[in-house]
Amino acid sequence: MDIPEERLEVQIGQLLHQRNMKLALAESCTGGLVGHRITNVPGSSGYFLGGIIAYANTAKSVLLGVALNTLQAHGAVSRETALEMAHGARKALGADIALSVSGIAGPGGGLPGKPVGTTWVGLSAPDGEWARLFHFDGDREENKALAADAALQLLLEYLQGTGDLGNR
Repeated sequence: MDIPEERLEVQIGQLLHQRNMKLALAESCTGGLVGHRITNVPGSSGYFLGGIIAYANTAKSVLLGVALNTLQAHGAVSRETALEMAHGARKALGADIALSVSGIAGPGGGLPGKPVGTTWVGLSAPDGEWARLFHFDGDREENKALAADAALQLLLEYLQGTGDLGNR
């Protein structure tokens, strides 16, 4: 299977390879979909260290170091949790850069102020940490795919030095 050159994961792989940077992931609602896309690119073992799928709050805390008080005060789907997840994955895997995704894929699980489709993507790098909020309105599979795209797009923008990455 040939992957078109313009795909996000191909562009990201080329930039990570050129910069000799290593990537780690922390995924919740995407369940490994971002990692799947990254590893579909031949040669990804040269820049992708691995990912942690931390679906339950206990996994977020134990595996990624997300503080229990962060989860209690802000919830699993929050800017604070996404940033702690990305930071934790970067630290746990010894990566240069890490992405995190935490959201409500649906069809259930929505809350007042956090409807189904609410998703936070976090990025941790040597020069800072950023998070971006998204609201998707698809079904479960569509929301997962859109969340993976959003995470990869944020990473590409960081690597290209383009766009407003969101709040630090």
